[in-house]
Amino acid sequence: MDVRKAFLEYFESKGHSRAASAPLVPDDATLLFNNAGMVPFKSIFTGEIPAPENPRVTSCQTCLRAGGKHNDLENVGHTARHHTFFEMLGNFSFGDYFKEEAIAYAWEFITEVLELPVEKLWVTVHESDDEAEEIWKKYVAADRIMRLGDKDNFWQMGDTGPCGPCSEIFFDQGAENFSGPEDYMGGEGDRFLEIWNLVFMQYERAKDGTLTPLPKPSIDTGMGLERVVAVKEGALSNYDTSLFMPIINKVAELTGKEYVYKSGASFRVIADHIRTAVFLLSQDVNFSNEGRGYVLRRILRRAVRHGYLLGLNEAFMYKLVDTLVEQMKEIYPYLETKAEAVKTQIELEEERFFKTIASGIELFNAELAHTKDVFSGEVAFKLYDTFGFPLDLTEDMLKEKGLKLDSETFERLMSEQRSRAKAAWKGSGDAAIEGDFKTLLEKFGKNSFSGYEKREGTSKVLALLSEDFKIVDELHSRHKGWVLLDNTPFYAESGGQIGDRGELAGFAKVVDTRKFFDLNLSEVETTALLKTGEAVTGIVDISRLEVEKHHSATHLLHAALYDVLGDHISQAGSSNDAARLRFDFSHPKAMSTEEIAAVEEQVNHQILRGIERVTKEMDIEEAKNSGAKAQFGEKYGDKVRVVSFGDASVELCGGTHVTNTSSIGTFIITKESGVSAGVRRIEAVCGNAAYNLFKEQRHTLNTVAEEVKNRDVVTGVTKLKEQVKTLREEVQDALNASKEELKAEEINGVAVYIEELKSGDVKTRIDELKNKHDSVAAMLFQVKGDKVIIAAGVKEANAKAGDWIKKIAPILGGGGGGRPDFAQAGGKDASKLPEAKAAALDFVKEALS
Repeated sequence: MDVRKAFLEYFESKGHSRAASAPLVPDDATLLFNNAGMVPFKSIFTGEIPAPENPRVTSCQTCLRAGGKHNDLENVGHTARHHTFFEMLGNFSFGDYFKEEAIAYAWEFITEVLELPVEKLWVTVHESDDEAEEIWKKYVAADRIMRLGDKDNFWQMGDTGPCGPCSEIFFDQGAENFSGPEDYMGGEGDRFLEIWNLVFMQYERAKDGTLTPLPKPSIDTGMGLERVVAVKEGALSNYDTSLFMPIINKVAELTGKEYVYKSGASFRVIADHIRTAVFLLSQDVNFSNEGRGYVLRRILRRAVRHGYLLGLNEAFMYKLVDTLVEQMKEIYPYLETKAEAVKTQIELEEERFFKTIASGIELFNAELAHTKDVFSGEVAFKLYDTFGFPLDLTEDMLKEKGLKLDSETFERLMSEQRSRAKAAWKGSGDAAIEGDFKTLLEKFGKNSFSGYEKREGTSKVLALLSEDFKIVDELHSRHKGWVLLDNTPFYAESGGQIGDRGELAGFAKVVDTRKFFDLNLSEVETTALLKTGEAVTGIVDISRLEVEKHHSATHLLHAALYDVLGDHISQAGSSNDAARLRFDFSHPKAMSTEEIAAVEEQVNHQILRGIERVTKEMDIEEAKNSGAKAQFGEKYGDKVRVVSFGDASVELCGGTHVTNTSSIGTFIITKESGVSAGVRRIEAVCGNAAYNLFKEQRHTLNTVAEEVKNRDVVTGVTKLKEQVKTLREEVQDALNASKEELKAEEINGVAVYIEELKSGDVKTRIDELKNKHDSVAAMLFQVKGDKVIIAAGVKEANAKAGDWIKKIAPILGGGGGGRPDFAQAGGKDASKLPEAKAAALDFVKEALS
């Protein structure tokens, strides 16, 4: 039975609209991941935005719990129910039906659609909820209804806000399977399995704890798909079901080992974690050392370590991707689209970890050998810092040995590292933005964008907000705030395109434009008093034209990368402003010079073709069937905007673009680099930014031409290189000369040198000899072609260099002289060098005798 399909179709038959699963990365900045089925609807429940037109919704939401408050990672693999990634079935009522219908729907679905035996079902209600108990008595015997307190049966979103009692439905898995001391209804054992929680959101909790009834009570339910499938298939563990066994069987095949539940924790960890890794990577979360990317990295490394325990000493997780994709591609088609890129990213990350895992485990075992109760925090930190072992991986290994960790020392070292590197893990995100958005949405609805074809328009100021998003009647001159226009020419930051700037003529400077829920708001700095209801002329800054060039060039770049590198290319992020574009994409290695040139050439070719832009609105399915590329995580309604540049590019996009590719001008790639494992980044410029780059490079060339004194820069640089080469050779000669060994003959306590110097400078070498000895007399000869250079130097010796030179130079056909301590001359006959050296020795012997 397809439980997922049955659930959604059942609630659709009850008037619910089906909502697609939201991305694992939520719009809610207070959360690291979507960790419950209701998270995508949180803003509705909290009253930040109004309920949808149909207040009945059903969904199957992908969820992840691996960080922050809701963290099940430690238990994964060791229990039958805990997972990092799971799917939550839910039905929601936003002020429509309440307890009566919610309970009736739940009972009908469980007993008539799922056909679970009534005699195995139990129910809990909050100890104060008489109403829920009375309703349940219509379906369940009174002795099968239990009242529990706040810990089990009262739900609240936070310390304040919407909250209410809840009612849980349990399935009895049988005393024959579970008979421990906690296996009773209300106990902690596994016999009575919670399969569905119905939350009756009926109160607003104030800061002082006071509960005030909500004017429109709501329903939020959550049913874990994995648990219900286990019940339907008669499995006592979620892992022993059709959702996990294909992956576990593949692991068994790779290891050559049989999966046995009792000793199979590593199999289960791997099966769970591959689901998490594939879904996150498919949704454009990439491996990194902080935030969500760090969670992804540590989950994969935890799985790799368990594979290592099973005897897998090389990358293997990527080999499980196809098995998972085959299972879930019909429900989540993007998994198949991203499969090849995901496999590449996983394999690269595995290989990186395998390089250090053996050394890390060797260090762990060495410390383990002399650990009695508490494992060293210093070693745990070294495992983390040097070998890439996430802390919970080390804690897992210790848990298996029944040991504890010196967490205090580990945390101190981590804190010191964060301070040094200024790179603390970001945790669960920044603070969420709060404001009077619900009031504005209820009063005005979504405001319209008029800026696709024009950069100027007259609008009415619907509302003004202060800097902290509170509604105000007016903004005084020289104040900051936000403006809601009925129709606005200002584009709100989205899809990589920055928000528009400009002015409200005569009233304010627009410094940014952003979207909050469905409201397009412009941030302003006023130059005059601005009031609600004012008619204003919005003028978008001309820089938007340059932004559009970069945005359109990004579309052409995406298509070119696809053509040059292959169809595994998928977008992993982008940014477009007036000065540059940045495009991140999945690719396993650095692009070659030839590939970069080919991509750049193709983009410029499409620009030169002068292709007209065509924009159409169509159904989402029609758009996908047309081959339009979509970015995961972007919100697309039933109707989508498709931007096409002929056969060069077709993409789903809500941004603004040039009307013809020829407007883009020249496209220049300035940099190609790596972002993370399997993700590359291209930075480029076009339009005016490309012209400015050309001007800078031309100025640089002119400067170089002046420096090399040649307008032909290449020729000038070539000559300069030759000069540098010659100078290097001369310097090397000098260095070689300094290393050339010269032999001294001691005569009456004086070091006497009479040598031919092969390279270097004779005067420099004589100076070195003078510094070396207290008393020295040296005459050095150096032949250069047919000429001979002669130098003589004397220090603390009964001889005069000038007289020495005058005596010897004529033998070589030359002449010269100098001071008593140093003299230099030149000769013309190198063939007489042996005779000159002999005469020099005779002269100095006589002088020193």
